[in-house]
Amino acid sequence: MNAPLPAHLLPLLAARAVPAAMLDALQTRFGARCSTALAVREQHGRDESPFDVPPPEVVVYCESTEDVAAVVSLAAQHAVPVIPFGTGSSLEGHLLAVQGGVSIDLSRMHRMVAIQPEDLTVTVQAGVTRKQLNDEIRHTGLFFPIDPGADASLGGMSATRASGTNAVRYGTMRENVLGLTVVTASGEVIHTGTRARKSSAGYDLTRLMVGSEGTLGVMTEITLRLYPLPEAVLAAICTFPSIDAAVRTTIQTIQMGVPIARCELLDAHAVRAVNRHDKLTLTEAPMLLMEFHGSAASVKEQADTVQQIAIDFGGAGFEWATTPEERTKLWTARHHAYFAGMQLKPGCRTVTTDTCVPISHLAECVVQASIEAEAAGLLHYIVGHVGDGNFHIAYLIDPKIPAERETAERLNDAVVARAIQFDGTCTGEHGIGLHKQGFLIDEAGAGTVAMMRTVKHALDPKNIMNPGKIFAF
Repeated sequence: MNAPLPAHLLPLLAARAVPAAMLDALQTRFGARCSTALAVREQHGRDESPFDVPPPEVVVYCESTEDVAAVVSLAAQHAVPVIPFGTGSSLEGHLLAVQGGVSIDLSRMHRMVAIQPEDLTVTVQAGVTRKQLNDEIRHTGLFFPIDPGADASLGGMSATRASGTNAVRYGTMRENVLGLTVVTASGEVIHTGTRARKSSAGYDLTRLMVGSEGTLGVMTEITLRLYPLPEAVLAAICTFPSIDAAVRTTIQTIQMGVPIARCELLDAHAVRAVNRHDKLTLTEAPMLLMEFHGSAASVKEQADTVQQIAIDFGGAGFEWATTPEERTKLWTARHHAYFAGMQLKPGCRTVTTDTCVPISHLAECVVQASIEAEAAGLLHYIVGHVGDGNFHIAYLIDPKIPAERETAERLNDAVVARAIQFDGTCTGEHGIGLHKQGFLIDEAGAGTVAMMRTVKHALDPKNIMNPGKIFAF
């Protein structure tokens, strides 16, 4: 059971019915791939956010760019909303049908369009997931490094400008999407970007679309950068006497220029959760989970440097994982942290923040967030991609107890306000969606958001592309 939409978002609920003529046209073209079954609609009307809104009126399973263009063309003709759907793993209400309409399911668009290993690029359909991509290209000696934890679709990852555990070394989707095929709000198919590593040709529409959360168009094909698999990989864990000590170890590591590939923080609550979920015996104390990529010699040098930094801050209990099996065990536990955390409080939902701050202010922000949550007595856990200043605090709430939701939102507000105070952001990777619209104004300013609305109005004058997300139209 999810919580109802907060009062300040209720004006977004303005359903626009799918006319019978449009429904008939969809059913004629798509047959069994067009569904109005309640179970299917409900599946496409929820994500991992804590919100509860009515489901879309119809779901269409698309298999090609032409399919998507056909749906959007009909939607434009009848001024009906369309909401892209990948795997349903978003956390901020991105795919909720706040104004009804059609959910465009892209999960069947899972074809590898072209692999160009000599250029370190690949083009995929939007429904391809990150795990599928890496499985498909493993024989080339290349990999795609962006790893948000969930096995999300690459279309969804592009739409939310996702990042994850490897961002400290390899960047985010912003740096790794070279080009797109997009269906616009009128149903036209356009192409942005090229496979060239740089361009000065006109407006950067690829960057405009990446992070637009489906509000400007539906991405159907994506061209991505690939990277050579490292010669050597070493993972390590280290426990600390406090969150502050763990984060300060991270800060000094980054400031010294150590090219660490992954640096993840788990607080004691998160470690306890993954121990229970994955039947591990990790020390239940603040922990850094790190990974180093490079040659055998450089990996050893990096690890030795970080170990010495950690010891200076009270780090202990070093454990090294050199085999793929050992590394997979550790990183699988980290990737399970979200669902493992929810098992600390059966039946709960989470209110999750994902602020990102300049590295010099990271320790202060993480420690204060922990202190405030402990003082409020609300069950929570902290994980973070602390190598790039990004951390998550998940508050576990009973959706039947409004007071818990209110406490979580109050704590969340304080975390975000502190991040913005230090010239950080309200969302390092989850996106704005429904939940963070007020924070976007706080961060960017009313004038900047007004300019975003101008862009939205120009590209989507009927407001059919995932309406109600990022800002009110």
